[in-house]
Amino acid sequence: MAAPEEPELSQAQTEKLLQFQDLTGLESMDQCRRTLEQHNWNIEAAVQDRLNEQEGVPSVFNPPPSRPLQVNTADHRVYSYIVSRPQPRGLLGWSYYLIMLPFRFTYYTLLDIVRFALRFIRPDPRGRVTDPVGDVVSFIHCFEEKYGRSHPVFYQGTYSQALNDAKRELRYLLVYLHGDDHQDTDEFCRGGRLIFGNTYPFLAMIMLKDRKMTVVGRLEGLIQPEDLINQLTFIMDANQTYLMSERLEREERNQTQVLRQQQDEAYLASLRADQEKDRKKREEQEQRRQEEEKVRQSALAEERRRQTLEEEKERKSECLPPEPPADDPESVKISFKLPNDTRVERRFLFGQSLTVIYDFLFSLKETPEKFQIVTNFPRRVLPCLPTEEQPNPPTLKEAGLSRSEVLFVQDLTDD
Repeated sequence: MAAPEEPELSQAQTEKLLQFQDLTGLESMDQCRRTLEQHNWNIEAAVQDRLNEQEGVPSVFNPPPSRPLQVNTADHRVYSYIVSRPQPRGLLGWSYYLIMLPFRFTYYTLLDIVRFALRFIRPDPRGRVTDPVGDVVSFIHCFEEKYGRSHPVFYQGTYSQALNDAKRELRYLLVYLHGDDHQDTDEFCRGGRLIFGNTYPFLAMIMLKDRKMTVVGRLEGLIQPEDLINQLTFIMDANQTYLMSERLEREERNQTQVLRQQQDEAYLASLRADQEKDRKKREEQEQRRQEEEKVRQSALAEERRRQTLEEEKERKSECLPPEPPADDPESVKISFKLPNDTRVERRFLFGQSLTVIYDFLFSLKETPEKFQIVTNFPRRVLPCLPTEEQPNPPTLKEAGLSRSEVLFVQDLTDD
């Protein structure tokens, strides 16, 4: 039979799972999930239970070991300082203790019964906290109303936020667990003696060690204020090398990251410069290619134009009428002076159109592409080509030419 599939995690549960793995250093996601589910996804309680297991304290979900807790003060273990409650001394002290024992037992028993009954009427609000930061602010307000404003500065945030800030700033985090129901809480908070027990209150020193937030010291029992300061100083001095090592490693990582970022920026700048060079090179190559293509197209167009002109000259030459003989009374001898100072002579008939003269000159290789025929004196341009006003050009006789003429060919190509 197949095992039932585990329900999918919500976004908040996924964030808590990743945060719990980062705080505890567990590699197994399944183990992290089981631990959080056992604590009803209360990450503060789950982290504390995990830290207790690392310290040798049994988990609340595991049976306690048969052997007593062994405390090792080496650097890789948690330093614990336990002070037992003072025992009566002498006959007078034991007599007072035995006389007050029934009254003390009766008082605390009745007090616990009243508090237990009040929980049915007014449940503990800590069980239904929806705003952790607001709960901390409320606790500070109640604390100051009851004990005054002379107290250490409390961190106004959640436990996970305090851990993250201490990890980011590489500072010690002193955790204090407060219990209103503890018999010595009032004495602790009023500055007489400080009570740290497995119930409440409790102090633990947490720091970043081996890249994980680790409890490096815990204080339990009755302790004098001066002794408390000495023990906290001892814990800090004993772990200062680890903190300095973490700071040096972080600074080295930051420098490496800055160096890598600078190298990346230099590489990107060099890459952009190379890309800009390649772009300009491509643009220049494209511009040269376009210019070369333009020149090639112009050359091809010029070649086609010359070929078309030569074909047109050849066609005009083939269409010319034959030259009349010199003794023909209707013949006209014309001498043409070309723009290159060469002379060409040919005979035409009086009855032929001026277009024949134009076609003859056009068929010559020395004649420019565009030209007009001009008489010498009086100077006038012969209308050799048809126009809208004169679609049929006049004949040689109508143009007033004699049997022997000299005509000039004027180049109009540039015009």
